[in-house]
This record gives sequence, structure tokens and C-alpha cells, in this order.
Amino acid sequence: MSGRCFLGIDTSNYKTSVALVDEDGRILANHQRFLTVKEGERGLRQSDAVFQHVNRLPEMMEQLFRKPGGFDGRGIAAVSVSERPRPVEGSYMPVFMAGLAVARSTAAALGVPLYRVSHQEGHIEAVRHGTPLETSKRFVSFHFSGGTTEAILVEEQENGTSYHIVGGSRDISYGQLLDRVGVALGMRFPCGAELDEIAMSGSGENPEAVRIPAIRSRDGWINLSGIETCCQRLIREGTETEALIRSLFREITASVGTMTRQIAEKYGVADFLYAGGVSSSQYVRTHLDTGTRRYFGAPELSADNAVGVALSGGKYYAAEACQRNTTE
Repeated sequence: MSGRCFLGIDTSNYKTSVALVDEDGRILANHQRFLTVKEGERGLRQSDAVFQHVNRLPEMMEQLFRKPGGFDGRGIAAVSVSERPRPVEGSYMPVFMAGLAVARSTAAALGVPLYRVSHQEGHIEAVRHGTPLETSKRFVSFHFSGGTTEAILVEEQENGTSYHIVGGSRDISYGQLLDRVGVALGMRFPCGAELDEIAMSGSGENPEAVRIPAIRSRDGWINLSGIETCCQRLIREGTETEALIRSLFREITASVGTMTRQIAEKYGVADFLYAGGVSSSQYVRTHLDTGTRRYFGAPELSADNAVGVALSGGKYYAAEACQRNTTE
């Protein structure tokens, strides 16, 4: 391997991830493993998640450094890591400490810079890369994941990038809604991919046969706990599964479109990016109508991964190198 490359590490609530990208943004390695959740459970306690990360990271780092071709880490110019959920003051979650410990140790051993970013920034960067928004100075990125449903106004400024939450869910997230419904239907957590496949199947009863409440959006904000309660009741009543799932995805997709249009009008934004695991849904991608310019990343980069974290490290490294050259 020749040239500079950048190592990224991400330890989220649901997945352990390490990635390597080169200075042109090409993905050299992308390793990720879901954390193990017991059947019937809807997630993990933080202590259990940290324990799994601590046990899996060494194995994944060994896999990365022992890849065919004799890569030994000498080409790594910087290490980056997600150290918190969001790029806001006070954002903290214990799971990210596992990745931070390994990243700090690796950067110290290699004698290279360490860059700290948020999990949310990593999501945005992973799907932004390779789209027209890669050089955009102002856009809105939705982050739809297992624990987050937020719309973030991203603005590139001279002193860095600012992130402001301008919409989303005021209670549970789309991911939590889907996982709770899926587990109630007997699926294994996380349930999004299986539910999406059923929603896209087009078989079974007409979805119009199952009526669930519309997800109302006001000024770009929604609430989802009510529709979860409704779905749980319908499941207990024995409602036809496939029709219920398609009705749920129809309402989720419609609400994404409504939020997008409301935020576009309020903030004068025309470009929207969709990140996070729920944004990889083929149903959402196929049926979403926003009336704006919209961009999705590759499905494999929409869910939790460390590629965006590695790309962020490359950008920070390049910016610092440019600054050094300017002052010399």
C-alpha cells in the first residue's frame, strides 16, 4: 500500500466498526459487526454493549492489520474516532469510550494525529461523500437510526462546520418504532431490514385494509409513540402482518416527505441528505416524495459504519496541512 490513509473507529449502540480510506476517499477496508442482542430483547444496556465492543475491537483491528498485502499501518497518517453521539455540548454515551480508548492507543503507537468526531458527523460524512453535497456549504441532513430521528442544518463556515437540529421526532425514533413493532411480531432485533423486505414484497392483503393514524408533522417535528401504541394494539388483535407493515412504512415515508417540505420552506434549503440505517430502506427510497433535491448514500454506508469517521479524519488532516502550508 502506498500513499496516505486514514483509520476510523466507531462503537455505537448496535455495531462495532473499523474502516480505512485513502486520501482520495476510496474505501480500503470496511469491517463491521452487529452487537449480539438476546432473542426477544429490544436493545442492550450500555454496560453490555461496552463489554462487547471491548472484546470485539482487538479482533477487528487484527483483521484490518493482517489483511492480504502485508499492510502494517505505516501508511496511516491519522486516526479518527466517534467519541459521542452528537456534535453538541454535553452529548455523551459510554459505548463510545471503548472506541476512543483503542483509537488513542493506536494513534499514540503510530505517532499520528487523533481526530475526535461525533457518531452523527460520521453518518453524515459517509453518505455525503461522492454526492453533489460533498462540496455544498449549506444543506439539511436527516439522521434516521436506531436511536435518532433528527434533521440537522449543516453549514460550512470559515471557522468550521456548524450543526443545528431543526426538526425530527420529539419522542422515540423511527428505528425504535420499527424495532419495537418487529420484536412484537417475533422478529430478531434489529428488525428494520426484515420489515423493509416485507414492505417491498407487495404480496398479501392490500395495505389499505389496515388503517393506522397518519404521523402528523408540525414545523418539521413529529411524535411517534402514538403510532407505536396503535401498532402494538393491532398486533395483539391479530391484524394481518404484511398489511400492517406496509401501512406502517407508508406512514413513515409520508412523514419524512412532510418534514422535508416544511423544513425546506422554513429554512430556505433545497438540498436534503438522508443518513442512518432507516434511510437505507428500499421502501422509503422508492416511495419518498419531497419536492426538493434529495440524496441518499449507498445502503451499506447508511447504517452504522466507520467509513464516515475515517473520511472526517482525512478532511481534518488535509485542512491542517493546508493551514501549515499557508503559514510557512
